[in-house]
Amino acid sequence: MKIAIGLSGGVDSSVAAHLLLEAGHELIGCTMRTFDTERSRREAADAEAVARRLGIPFYEVDYRKEFLREVITYFISEYTKGRTPNPCCICNRKVKWEALLSCARAQRADMVATGHYARLEQLPEEEGGRYCIRQALTLRKDQSYALYNLKQEQLAKTLLPLGSYTKEEVRDLAGRIGLFTADKPDSQEICFISDTDYAGFIRNNIGLLRETELLDSLEQIRWEEPGNYVDREGHVLGQHRGIIHYTVGQRKGLGIALGRRIFVKEIRPETNEVVLADNEEVFSDRLYLKEVNWQARDFGKEPLGAELSARVRIRYGHAGSPALIRKLEKDGEPSGYEVRFLEPVRAITPGQAAVFYDDAGRILGGGLIEG
Repeated sequence: MKIAIGLSGGVDSSVAAHLLLEAGHELIGCTMRTFDTERSRREAADAEAVARRLGIPFYEVDYRKEFLREVITYFISEYTKGRTPNPCCICNRKVKWEALLSCARAQRADMVATGHYARLEQLPEEEGGRYCIRQALTLRKDQSYALYNLKQEQLAKTLLPLGSYTKEEVRDLAGRIGLFTADKPDSQEICFISDTDYAGFIRNNIGLLRETELLDSLEQIRWEEPGNYVDREGHVLGQHRGIIHYTVGQRKGLGIALGRRIFVKEIRPETNEVVLADNEEVFSDRLYLKEVNWQARDFGKEPLGAELSARVRIRYGHAGSPALIRKLEKDGEPSGYEVRFLEPVRAITPGQAAVFYDDAGRILGGGLIEG
């Protein structure tokens, strides 16, 4: 089989490529050019070096326009609206997989593959025959959450060779076969931001949206202006630095002393307010979703008012909590989904993804949390 493997320049994709070669497949290496930074250029050079070491052809796919349109615009827009986005979930579906599939088509490859720690499964025909992502065998490194948004046609063309490996096994294998990526540190931050200064990135790059209608709407929001910290009743407690510096559940870096532990409960861009509350007030038992994508279970075809039981993760590092997912209706028409947790969960954050799993760790579906 001929496979297009996404090479990032890191140890995971390097070992995934080696495993596919060892299994007898014909391989081509692809890397995606997205956002020009010194870091991205280094990673592309490392990816090409890996391809040379493995003796496979290498191609670079220019997806800068698509990345700007689908990821950078989304990231900036969400933060300036007081939300906390996960750009990887959007990038995987709308950019990364599309770039890989484009490379595969151009090189007449049958499948695409990546170095994600997750498993891919097709359900039996009697259960619908749908494709889905399943959690990695070792949950400590599981990356399934970021893949909830992949569509059936993308999943049908995908291979994930590392789903049954631990990170330690991958590094050990890379060392044994002489890959220079064996000791390369993992990337910890968002790929297009070299540090954690999200506000600085937005400030420096918002001009990229100058030609879009989105910029006009952003300029109506006081996303970087100081405003008031308030309590739930609206009493002013102090002044914040600008809403893009905060996220729901945050405690550190607030710059305010109230004599007790205090957390961000809500961000109100319309009034430029950040709501502070005690820890117990940051818990909630429900959330509402938009842009839901279904994988193992096509629950979207169920009748209005139907409920689905699942374990729901509300952020990448969340283990998941039992919940019921219910289809909502308005005037007899579908109007989204409600997730009701059996026990309250902490810091439900607008802009993050809520991902639904069954008892076997299969992704049933997921969507974006609304404010």
